[in-house]
Amino acid sequence: MKSTIVKLTFMTVISSALFSGCTNSNTPNPNSGAQTGAVVGAIAGSAIGYNNSGRHSRGGTAIVGGLLGAAVGAGIGNAVDNSNPAPQNTGGWQ
Repeated sequence: MKSTIVKLTFMTVISSALFSGCTNSNTPNPNSGAQTGAVVGAIAGSAIGYNNSGRHSRGGTAIVGGLLGAAVGAGIGNAVDNSNPAPQNTGGWQ
C-alpha cells in the first residue's frame, strides 16, 4: 500500500509539472484561471477519489475523481476569468 501511495504522489507531481509548463508567463493570459483550476481540480479530485474508494477499485475512482475535479476546477476558473476586467494596453512604462 505504501508503494501505491508513493507512485500516485509521484505521478501527480510529474503531471502537474507537465501541465504547468503549458502556460507562458511572459504575456498575460486571460484564461490562466481556467487552466490553473483544471490542474488543481484534477489533483484534488483524484486524491479524494483515491481515498474515498473501496479496497479494490482505487484506480478507477481516482480517475473519475480527477476528471470531475478537472471539470469543476476549470468551470470555477473560467468564472473567475470572466469576472476579471480585460487587460488594457497602456503602451509600456509611464
